[in-house]
Formats: sequence, structure tokens, C-alpha cells
Amino acid sequence: MMNNNCSVEIKSDLLHEKYELIHHKSGLDIYVFPKNTTTSYALFATHYGSIDNDFMLQGENSVTSVPSGIAHFLEHKMFTREDGSDAFERFSELGADANAYTSYDKTVFLFSCTSNFKECLSELIDFVTHPFFTDESVKKEQGIIAEEIGMYDDAPPTRCYYGMLRGLYEKHDIKTNICGTVESISQITPELLYRCHEVFYNLSNMVLVVCGNVTAEDVLSVADRPLSGNEPLGIVRGKVVEPPFAVRERTVQKMQLAKPVFDIGIKDTEVPTSSHERMKREIAMSIVTDLLFSQTGELYGKLYEMGLISPGLSCAYTVSETFGFCEISGESDDPDKVYAIIKEYFLKKREEGFTEEEFERCRKVFYSSFVRGLDSAEDIANDLMEFVFDGYDYFGYADMILSITLCEVMEIFRSSFAENCFTLSAVFPLDEQ
Repeated sequence: MMNNNCSVEIKSDLLHEKYELIHHKSGLDIYVFPKNTTTSYALFATHYGSIDNDFMLQGENSVTSVPSGIAHFLEHKMFTREDGSDAFERFSELGADANAYTSYDKTVFLFSCTSNFKECLSELIDFVTHPFFTDESVKKEQGIIAEEIGMYDDAPPTRCYYGMLRGLYEKHDIKTNICGTVESISQITPELLYRCHEVFYNLSNMVLVVCGNVTAEDVLSVADRPLSGNEPLGIVRGKVVEPPFAVRERTVQKMQLAKPVFDIGIKDTEVPTSSHERMKREIAMSIVTDLLFSQTGELYGKLYEMGLISPGLSCAYTVSETFGFCEISGESDDPDKVYAIIKEYFLKKREEGFTEEEFERCRKVFYSSFVRGLDSAEDIANDLMEFVFDGYDYFGYADMILSITLCEVMEIFRSSFAENCFTLSAVFPLDEQ
């Protein structure tokens, strides 16, 4: 444990930007990105999400298994203070907007403000580091989150999305709703919540990111007071071995809706263990998805002219340490035909490749999108946090976008997404055959 803070300035000559990384004496890494913006943005995040349901600490002999949805449940409960007050109300009194969210591998607490920055930052650090749970409050929250789960279950796009993930994954917890199930959250107790907070809300497993018209001195004048040192914990996270193919090619559900929705998933079975190679893969596949599914592209035009899709076709590539997949979603009266055409086109372009002109156009669009994000304190803070947890170099990401070649992109594309890695999830109206 350090006795003093250690600060490092990180600069990009390409982007003409810089930020400061402070290795705080408490064990927390703090990132301060100065920007001349009217709104300041801060987030306090832990590398802990919905897939972390099996874990143990180094030196322990047994695995702790917790119910699905507990990370999201814990996020909800953190806003309740021991004196009965609510942190949301305190932020509102200070004129700030506060929020929180849980993803597969992260839990994030955040606020934005135009004034009272130090008071808001103090509140953020204080409530996230001081949990308070009782049997009564947990029981009340179980009812609230059960209603939230029911709301998601009634939403066709959400049902379709998780149907797609269940088609891709056999064992991985990514296939379970981040909120868990009504049955799983009923097993959550204050003792389990305290255990998860102790393990995953250890400061060595967290980051504090601030962006806006603030300085490192402003941040440290607040953080130095409440953040006491705690020893880093060696967290051993549960791992599963997934088959190198989609476990189901087609999943169909029926709900009350006017037009069928679909979600096509393509499982990436070659996710690199190296964070540098994973960053390159994410950039390459983001360019590929734009090349394949852009609204100005050949495939989109063909599907639209045939009347097979609505205008809102979307696509994305998602990758993390333990999973990766490509997703294409939209509306169609004939999801199976759309699936057949997309799969055929995807595999054809995997062999044929793209022209240098097509590649350069998409790469420039991708780079421009990244640079535009530097105008937003919110985008900067969220991207920096994501990159830190994923092991990416924030400024190196821009460098890699500019340096990656068509040959590298095609090599990654061709080594991925075999024919047996596709799945279709569709939700049809109740009265449709």
C-alpha cells in the first residue's frame, strides 16, 4: 500500500489531449481529464457485473456462488443511506443529475453537474463506499426489481435479444438477464450483498473518472479525506468452457406485437486473451460490421428494396475477456428469409473481402466518431472507464484505428464466425403461424 499519491500525465500528440492518472494511496486509480466544458461529469465504477456469480479470493479453498442478478440488485441498494436518506435526493438538492447502471462486467455510479462539483463528488464517494442493508430493505427491493424483470419480460426486443444469447451460449451467464430472474433475486440476503460489496467494491477493483472543468487538485481535495487504504484482494472469477459453435440455430417466441422482430447472433469463438489483441479485434470487427450492414451498403439496400426489413436495422460487435459476438437486429415480416440472406452474404464477404476504397471510407467514419466523442465529457469518462477495465490504451485506440490495415482486418474477419456460429431469435405476433 502506498503512503502517498503517485501521479502520471498521459498525453496524445495526435489528438492534442491529455489526462492525469493518480495512483491514490488508498489503492484506487483516479483519472482526471480536464475539458473546458460547462458540465462536469464523474463516475465511480467497479469491475463487477452480472456475469460474476462464481468467485473466490486468493487463499480461499471454496468458491462462492451467488444468485443471478445480485450485481444489479446491489447497485440499486447502494443509494439507500443508513440514516434512511436517499443519495438521489441529495444529488437533486445539489442541482446534479445522478444515475447508475450494471452491465455484464461493470457497475457504474455517476453524476453530472454545472456547480457544486466537490459536494457532489463527496456524496458519490461516500455512498458507494458505505453500504447499508437490512432484511426489510432487501425484501422491499425484491418486489421492486421483480416488477422491473416483469417489464423487461413484456418487451419483445428484450425477449428476442436474450433468446439470441441463449442460442449462442450454453453455460455463460451472459445469457441470463442482467436483472436476474424473480426466483434468483428471491434468494438474495443482506449477508450476500455485504460479501459481494467487500470483494468487488474493494478500491483496487474500482476506478474514479472525472472529466470537465476541474483539476486533479479539486478531485484530491475531496478524495483524500474519505478514502482510506484497503489491501488489494486477489479475485479469482469463475470460468466456463463454451463449445466453439452456437448451441441452437433458431429460437422462436410469440408475444403481443404488430410486426415480428428478430435478432441474429454470430458467436466469436476466437476472443484473444491479450487486451492489445482484443482491442485490435474490436476495431477490426467494428469496421467490418459497418462495411457489411451500413445503410448505404449493398446488403441493406437489397433487403430494403425487397421489403424484408424496416429502416431501423442495427448491428454491433461486442467483445470482453470471456465472450464476443456480433448482433444484427430489426423488424421483418419474414425473419427466416432475412436470416438466410444475411448469413449467405456474411460468409460470402468473409471469403471475397472488401476493396481498399470501401475499407478506407469506413475506417475514416469510425475514427471521426471516436474524435467527436472528445467533445463530450460524458463520452470521454465512459470510454476511458471502459478502456481501463478492458485493458485498452485510451489514446492508443485512436492510433490503432489509423494504423490498422485492410489485410489485418480481413485476417481477423476470416478467422472468425464459422457457419455453425450463427443463430436466429425471432418474436412473432400471437396470431401468426
